[in-house]
Amino acid sequence: MSVQLKQIAALADEKTLAKKTHILFVLPGRKPADMPFASILEAKLKRGVGKYADLGKTALTADLPNGALATWVVLDAKQNTFQRHTGLRKAVKPLLDEKPENLAIAVFGDETFRRQAAHDACYVALLNTQVLPTRKAQKEKPRLLKMISLFGCELENAVAIEAQVAGNTLARTLTMLPPNELTPGIYREKIASLAKEQGWKLEEYDMKKLQKMGAGAFVAVGQGSEPQDAAIVHLTYSPKSAKSHIALVGKGICFDTGGHNLKPARYMNGMHEDMNGSAVALGILLAATQSRLPVKIDCWLAIAQNHIGPKAYKQNDVVTSLNGTTIEIVHTDAEGRMVLADTLTLASRAKPQFMVDFATLTGSMVSAVGTRYSGVLGNRPELLCKAVAAGTASGERVCAFPFDEDYDEDIDSAIADVKQCTLDSEADHVLAARFLAKFIEGDVPWLHVDLSSANRKGGLGAVGSDISGFGVGLGIKLIGEILSGR
Repeated sequence: MSVQLKQIAALADEKTLAKKTHILFVLPGRKPADMPFASILEAKLKRGVGKYADLGKTALTADLPNGALATWVVLDAKQNTFQRHTGLRKAVKPLLDEKPENLAIAVFGDETFRRQAAHDACYVALLNTQVLPTRKAQKEKPRLLKMISLFGCELENAVAIEAQVAGNTLARTLTMLPPNELTPGIYREKIASLAKEQGWKLEEYDMKKLQKMGAGAFVAVGQGSEPQDAAIVHLTYSPKSAKSHIALVGKGICFDTGGHNLKPARYMNGMHEDMNGSAVALGILLAATQSRLPVKIDCWLAIAQNHIGPKAYKQNDVVTSLNGTTIEIVHTDAEGRMVLADTLTLASRAKPQFMVDFATLTGSMVSAVGTRYSGVLGNRPELLCKAVAAGTASGERVCAFPFDEDYDEDIDSAIADVKQCTLDSEADHVLAARFLAKFIEGDVPWLHVDLSSANRKGGLGAVGSDISGFGVGLGIKLIGEILSGR
């Protein structure tokens, strides 16, 4: 983490803050008696005919007598994590827009409030000061934030906050890279470099190996590209202190043309982001590693492109997956469930206690919940409850969807074991999950996260960029629940 976090347990006073150039005041529902620059806040509120309580809806920004810029925001005790993160992200934005080298965060209220407010404010501020990819010409070297000074509380879990920020930033960075800078081959090189840096065990299943193994679902998609650089990449984080074993699976389609069922330009634009699920899985793995969580994690990344060409798979093909299930191809733009099918089989064969996959899988999930939420489905009702709770706690909200067996009737095939999808759009997010479940071997508890909120115009929750990195916070919270035995 390039930003230094300086923690000062004492409450900030006016004399100390007068030396700061950019200050975020995080306040409780009841106005503190000892708040610095209270008269300036009061004057600004009167000019706008506002009240202190209004700061819970809209933060207020004003210049201080010394030329500093300050923002005041109220966090209500009744607000959930998403609401707190959203309020803080909007409050800190005018401060960060000025590209300060130092940011002061002053929290007030009782000890319980200050502890939560400090955690949330530091997380949001750190998250929105990270350097993300840009290819715009820059005449001058950009000014970067060097230090955050926290007044009023010391963080109990600064390392965990910084680790989660690093994981989210990795997910956003990879997703933002243009497709010519993140082909499957380049992506694999980046992963290998990251694995060496973090001490992860690395194993790759390239196209030749997958063909030999009989992973026909993955190969069907990968064979349409030149060069044949698609692969399933397996990473392992295995600390000696591991108390649990989980698996992460991520869809890594570096570009999705739709294949023979070619997407129109409007829907092909942005399809370099179709590898977001794999980036989220990597981000969770990085955050868990840097937090030194006592859990063994197998991370499986299905990395490929969905191109059109003489070898590309086509409608009405029948392919045989790694677990022997035959699949009738109905639509070549449903490639995500194809590469995930064989990857889930490999992941389940390692017999983890729990596995979760992340994928920008279906347009119907976006139609169902929009881009503010993501959807979850799975083979254990209790997992869906845990996922919804973890989403609420992390500020990355998810909605659970049905997973009943009778949906399988819609993907019955007359010529194969299962249809890849249907040509109707009805409940495709449910059908996709029912399809994926057929490739999990053994009775492994499994959760599928359809990342409809991977890209939200204007930001989402704690994150100010369109690419949200959604799923890293959710995944870390779920792992925490597993480790705690809840």
